[in-house]
Amino acid sequence: MRVSVDLDTCDGNGVCMSICHEVFDVREDGLHLLQEQPREELRQKLVGAEVSCPTQAITLKD
Repeated sequence: MRVSVDLDTCDGNGVCMSICHEVFDVREDGLHLLQEQPREELRQKLVGAEVSCPTQAITLKD
């Protein structure tokens, strides 16, 4: 599984970080993707982050 974030679309609201802090971190200088290829155990959280993103900036690919 691969996670990508469209940084041009992301507004840094932190919803993804609140759902899956293992992969996303929002700092003063913007969003940081901590893991591009996270472990399978995080899939449910990542799907939640993807569908909850208000700007639809997160994409998951197998």
